[in-house]
Amino acid sequence: MIPLQFHPRAAAWRLDSLPPLSLYIHFPWCVRKCPYCDFNSHEPRSALDQDGYIDALIADLESALPLIWGRRVQTVFMGGGTPSLFSPAHIDRLLRALDARLKLNPDAEITLEANPGTLEIAQFAGYRAAGVNRLSIGVQSFHPGHLSALGRIHGADEARRAAEQASRHFDTFNLDIMYALPGQTLEQALADVEQALALGARHLSAYHLTLEPNTLFAARPPANLPDDDLAADMQEAIEARLAAAGFVHYETSAFALPGHQARHNLNYWTFGDYLGIGAGAHGKLSFHDRIQRDMRHKQPAAYLAGVAQGSQVQTSQPVAHADLAFEFMMNALRLTEGFALSLFNERTGLPLSTILPALEQAQARGWVQRDGDWLRPTLAGQRFLNDLLGLFLPDQD
Repeated sequence: MIPLQFHPRAAAWRLDSLPPLSLYIHFPWCVRKCPYCDFNSHEPRSALDQDGYIDALIADLESALPLIWGRRVQTVFMGGGTPSLFSPAHIDRLLRALDARLKLNPDAEITLEANPGTLEIAQFAGYRAAGVNRLSIGVQSFHPGHLSALGRIHGADEARRAAEQASRHFDTFNLDIMYALPGQTLEQALADVEQALALGARHLSAYHLTLEPNTLFAARPPANLPDDDLAADMQEAIEARLAAAGFVHYETSAFALPGHQARHNLNYWTFGDYLGIGAGAHGKLSFHDRIQRDMRHKQPAAYLAGVAQGSQVQTSQPVAHADLAFEFMMNALRLTEGFALSLFNERTGLPLSTILPALEQAQARGWVQRDGDWLRPTLAGQRFLNDLLGLFLPDQD
């Protein structure tokens, strides 16, 4: 691989090789917005115009093609919102359009997020036939009381049926579960994990319930939330149980059987590139002379109007060189097994000396371990990830 060049005196900066490329597609609607959710999702006020939105996604992609011309797409992720509100026929039309316009890898990972509603479950076979080869299901819990507390519209039986159907049609599928839920005990948190394992999940995403700003839970926090000590016990118990089941804890909240890691997410964590299309979608694209971040209009109506006028991109700006170290580390330090330090230079165009003082501080505090060219966060570094990342923030002066 040709090394990346950085010439501070001339303020020259160049990437001589570009990272892997993924495609993210956002579907911004949910039947009902969950009280903990801070994602770009909206409750439809009328029947969804599925044809119209697919048309807009295709037009959005076509307008972005010059930015990625000739580059091969490794993974596709359809997220939301709830993409499974769209029929298999519409997903099929979208994937055919992608195939006609992009250089998709023959073995590209193509993921669709789904909810365990009765209608969505009935469509799983159709999604597989359309070309989706990985499903990610927002189960959150198998406990009726906890599902109710989270404002979920599916029940425990639907969650189990969704996993059973996913196992029939997909070699790899993910179940999202949450812990530290209102009134949840350690035993109940582990029971959700046991149920997910019994249903044959090859990948689990286990998230601590967080009261995010601008959510209903932030405005009106639920009662009986587990304290920090109990939540930490839940996290440790979940990690230990999944390790005993043969799962690799490869990212902060992600666990997978060997060979079933989410390739799309790994591209994020290794500071790869991704084109984002759809309402509110974010993208990060590298060029030989810059790294650029784009964001589409968040409101579906504004996005659709923007596509019609060729102005769906709300913001587009290069990442400042001073911010690249933090942005890289914010992603790469989520990898529990760590990464080769040479990747920092390859993906940012900056010399390793840029981050050596921060690395020395992190080592002194016991937050990272370095073996030659390999760097990994320690258990303490994983627990205090925000503090660790703070060491890589650009000098405010």
